[in-house]
Amino acid sequence: MIDTALNYLNNGSAITLLVLLTLSTYFIICFWLFIYRYMTLNTMVFNEKKSLEALTSRGASLSPLSALNKCSSTVHTKEILHACEISIIKDASSGITWLSIISSTSPFVGLFGTVVGILESFAKFSSQTKVGFSIIAPAISEALVATAAGIFVAIFAYSFHQVLVRKVYELNIYLKAQSEILIAKG
Repeated sequence: MIDTALNYLNNGSAITLLVLLTLSTYFIICFWLFIYRYMTLNTMVFNEKKSLEALTSRGASLSPLSALNKCSSTVHTKEILHACEISIIKDASSGITWLSIISSTSPFVGLFGTVVGILESFAKFSSQTKVGFSIIAPAISEALVATAAGIFVAIFAYSFHQVLVRKVYELNIYLKAQSEILIAKG
């Protein structure tokens, strides 16, 4: 397996290697963003859930850990709470757009690498008089590695994007529920 990978890297063109390097960078960014944002969002959702439970069960005020508590004053007007919600959701969803960009562009980056690999293979075969399927097949399969890598990266990026969007939605629900309670108590 390692020999095959090294052989692929040794025989690959500069563009193919650049495509694989780009996809590897995408993959690393994708995982880093997901882990960082998921942990942050989990903490925020947990804090807002606890704050909502405190508001509904004890009739107390906002929890000191609630993001709404940090940006709203003692006067809880509808406008101030709505502005706070928007600010919190904007901050919570930062970086998620990059996952969307990675999931939509990585298959095209991989496809570009495949097209270049196939073109290079045909250029090599043009100097030969007889080319059989046994010679063409390995060259084409090597070129298809880039498309497979692009799709592989896109699967993770899209899945991570969906998970984080759901977490932001969950956070938004907790924030809106707390705002409605605070306005009703107002």
